[in-house]
Amino acid sequence: MAKPVHQPREDAEFDFILGMSRVPVLAYFTGTWPKAIEPCRAMDLVVGDIADEYTGRLTAVRTDITRCPSATKRYGITGAPSYVLLKEGEMAAHGTGPMTIAEVREFLDGHL
Repeated sequence: MAKPVHQPREDAEFDFILGMSRVPVLAYFTGTWPKAIEPCRAMDLVVGDIADEYTGRLTAVRTDITRCPSATKRYGITGAPSYVLLKEGEMAAHGTGPMTIAEVREFLDGHL
């Protein structure tokens, strides 16, 4: 990934990142089960590019569903990859499935 993407190891760290961010947060939720691995890896590259492109306007957080179960439940995540755009801690948008960089830009630009 070109720009650092935060990777919390647990829910408390996820919440800390949210609380410290002065800009909207793109939390993308990943999974480690066989059907999720490849789409999530592809999204690592896309979100890394987005984090680089939106520097100063967005904080990107790669959130493992099994490591952050409270965050996963809080935002109604049922599959991976899934995306939640948070503004001041509140969900502004939600998406699921693999996306191209153009689709992620469209997802974000409508809400930033």
